[in-house]
Amino acid sequence: MASKTLDDLFHETLKDIYYAERQIVKALPKMARGAQDPKLKAAFEKHKEETEGQIDRLKQVFEIIGKRAQGKTCPAIDGIIEEGEEILDEFKGTPALDAGLLAAAQAVEHYEISRYGTLRAWAQQLGHREAVTLLEQTLAEESKTDEALTGLAKTAVNTAAQKAA
Repeated sequence: MASKTLDDLFHETLKDIYYAERQIVKALPKMARGAQDPKLKAAFEKHKEETEGQIDRLKQVFEIIGKRAQGKTCPAIDGIIEEGEEILDEFKGTPALDAGLLAAAQAVEHYEISRYGTLRAWAQQLGHREAVTLLEQTLAEESKTDEALTGLAKTAVNTAAQKAA
């Protein structure tokens, strides 16, 4: 068996997040349709547009390392998205729906932040300077989205869910 390198690990993780982003871009419209709070709905719609740009940047990273852009099934993101779908079904029409959707969205963000932080560090270690720049841009967007969701939770969504109780 050939020994695996950091290059191999970088490529495999890149395929993982590429798959994840493509699943996320499909899930966000469902979440936006389900959201009751207009600001939450807008946040999901904005993140869908950002995610499309992130997919484009990932394609550029694949080009930089001389590999074809392709994903590999990521059970972690599939599970997180499935949890979001369960919230949509189980809490539909209830005051707690938006709080649940927001929590599911933050689980996605935290997964992405973890992956992009790791990929950025590995790209730096491997000397892929252009990839570092692209990955940093996406990491900054993901962190900003997470902060915006936290703000929305604190100022509106969680309070609305609690008041209805």
